[in-house]
Amino acid sequence: MDSLRCELQHTKNDTIKMDIYRNMGFYLQNGKVDSALYYHEQQLAIAKKLNLKLYEADAHQQIGYVLVWQGDFPRALKNYNQALKIISEPNSAENPWGYTNFSFSKSPADARLSIIGMIHLELSWLYNNTRINEKKRFHLNEAYKIGLQLNSSKILSLTTRDLGVQFAENNQPDSAILYYKKSISQFKKSPIDVGLGFLFQRISQVYETRHQPDSALSYLRKAINANFASNDLLGMSNTYIDCGKIFLYENKVDSALYYSKKGTELAESIHSYINVANGYIQLSAIYELQKHTTLALNYLKKGKLLNDSLNNAYIDKLIQLQNDGFQEQLRLKKIADDQAAYQNRMKIISLIVVLAIFVIIALLLYRNNRQRRKSNKVLKQTLNDLKATQTQLIHSEKMASLGELTAGIAHEIQNPLNFINNFSEVNTELITELNEEIDKGELEQVRVIAKDIAQNEIKISHHGKRADSIVKGMLHHSRKSTGEKKAIDFNKMADEYLRLSYHGLRAKDKSFNADFKLEADESLGKVEVIPEDFGRVLLNLINNAFYAVSEKAKKNPEGYKPEVIVKTELSPSADGGRGVTIRVKDNGPGIPAEIKDKIFQPFFTTKPTGQGTGLGLSMSYDIITKGHGGEITVESQAGEGTEFIVTLPLSLPNQQS
Repeated sequence: MDSLRCELQHTKNDTIKMDIYRNMGFYLQNGKVDSALYYHEQQLAIAKKLNLKLYEADAHQQIGYVLVWQGDFPRALKNYNQALKIISEPNSAENPWGYTNFSFSKSPADARLSIIGMIHLELSWLYNNTRINEKKRFHLNEAYKIGLQLNSSKILSLTTRDLGVQFAENNQPDSAILYYKKSISQFKKSPIDVGLGFLFQRISQVYETRHQPDSALSYLRKAINANFASNDLLGMSNTYIDCGKIFLYENKVDSALYYSKKGTELAESIHSYINVANGYIQLSAIYELQKHTTLALNYLKKGKLLNDSLNNAYIDKLIQLQNDGFQEQLRLKKIADDQAAYQNRMKIISLIVVLAIFVIIALLLYRNNRQRRKSNKVLKQTLNDLKATQTQLIHSEKMASLGELTAGIAHEIQNPLNFINNFSEVNTELITELNEEIDKGELEQVRVIAKDIAQNEIKISHHGKRADSIVKGMLHHSRKSTGEKKAIDFNKMADEYLRLSYHGLRAKDKSFNADFKLEADESLGKVEVIPEDFGRVLLNLINNAFYAVSEKAKKNPEGYKPEVIVKTELSPSADGGRGVTIRVKDNGPGIPAEIKDKIFQPFFTTKPTGQGTGLGLSMSYDIITKGHGGEITVESQAGEGTEFIVTLPLSLPNQQS
């Protein structure tokens, strides 16, 4: 650092200054993070001035790295996204000054790809800290692919290390050790040793879980040496506190106190408050063993207080991160909503035009009795056009229902597909390792790897069946109605549409959450209905319920718990016989008394312009009353909630009434 500062004072060349700022920030990243942030911001300012895109993207990446370890996840994500935007521009490698500094790249194109790989890797760390595991796995796999493509020992050393961490977290210690060894091999090839201390620390944790304290301490000593060599003060603090923990478990109280104090004091000096809190709590346990009750209580209070403060700050940052992540989705949704609103306005205008033509024709018929026959032909054609328009609107409502369902299904099916892809890639690598171990004659290692492959194959099969089930459900819903009644499991249908409706809304709005449940009458058995039509009724009523609680949650976010309940039961029918009733109840804003009588009218809707055609409840009313001989009613209290009640005359297959 002294030589860098001296060089900085004596140079007037901006490009050299920028590179010095980068090296100074890089050196301080895992120690004095505030200073590191300052130096990388200076790097960014000069890179923008000189239009050096590679250094500009790299500066945003380094700033993101520092902000992650400071716990400022929203700002970190913004910097990573800005870095990806810059590095994705076609001209980002056109001014390649100093490109060899980026993982010792052989060309500007390789330097560009290396930066992208490091951004994906650090994004996986960000999402690991925010518990968003699906995105963490995606970015880690992308970084690993780029590392293989470039044969970059730096990227491969870090990605194989993090893959080992995944295996350790999935309780697969043998596979974890295997990948840790791969990482060590890559670190030996890499000229950069930043991160090696963390690797040794993770290996020590595996031995700690196996109750092998001597091996765990041996790797912690290696971690201390590696952290010292790379000036990783944060890593050093971690390893000292871990040493103290192992000595505490071994009841070596003096050694536990020495290392715990050392790690805590180092954490205080670099403002690593998470390590400070952990150190305080560990020191409390040590002092309690030494019968220093006052000291133990004091450190316990300080540790708990700091932990509570960190947890509250973490929650605030996580909420802000989620809000920032949804902004782009909200912008795209607004564009789609505006387009839908325009299309609906055009449909309504077309309908009004058709109705106006109908009125004009009627007036002409009244005034021109002698031309009645000719005018009747025109009127007939106009009525046909009107029916076609109505049919088109009804079809649009059905397609909207299918679209909402498809959104939920698409959201659901992505999860099993991601699992299948990830486990397939891991098995490919394990099979390669298996062949190598077979060649070596290491039968015990072969059995371990074969066991992991078998476990992964079971998971692939499970998620494949899950995806198949989701697709079959979608095909069934999209099938055209035959108009024929069939015996269906009434409770199963209600449960299926309740879940699909919820996931459909979740696919459009990730921030939405609600409690939902089915209260099923198990004595009901199978009931004869027109499955496709009655399914649309269920989906429409449940969608309306979730929409209502979603809107209320947006207006009353605190203290309100959205809930939707679907209930099936045997009940008396309108003609005095037996019937079957299904109730859809929500605790949303309710329906004002002055409009309750209008909700089943065609084209009447309480939703904002562009969010509803006003045909859903009208179609549901016709399907229930005309297609099934039943009735549909509504009970609602403004501010409390709404309950739709559908009653059908009982028609049970192979049963007597």
